[in-house]
Amino acid sequence: MPILEATLELIRWFIPILHRLPRQHRFGLGDRLITNLYELMEQLALARFQREKLPILEPLAGRLHLIQLQTRLLHEFSLIDLRRYEHASRLIATIGRQHSGWLAQQRRPAAVPCPQP
Repeated sequence: MPILEATLELIRWFIPILHRLPRQHRFGLGDRLITNLYELMEQLALARFQREKLPILEPLAGRLHLIQLQTRLLHEFSLIDLRRYEHASRLIATIGRQHSGWLAQQRRPAAVPCPQP
């Protein structure tokens, strides 16, 4: 599943960076970002196996937005450089596009087979 793989890639990339943050940011912004990343991954994994996916998928747009804002704060506080900020933003945008596509697919009415004559 591409969205889950992209999320795992973001986590694998971000966690080492977040663990190296200065103490004053690691236990505030860093921990919150880690929690949001893990929550996103867990909810995506759970949605995959649920019959009704929308109740799980819809709130994830807000979580993705939080991850985006927290990443922006890391850059604005000079905790990550522009290159890392751009890379993280690209990964988050990829996840966002895949999430939007999955939501759209789930919102489409199921195709009803035509009766055979």
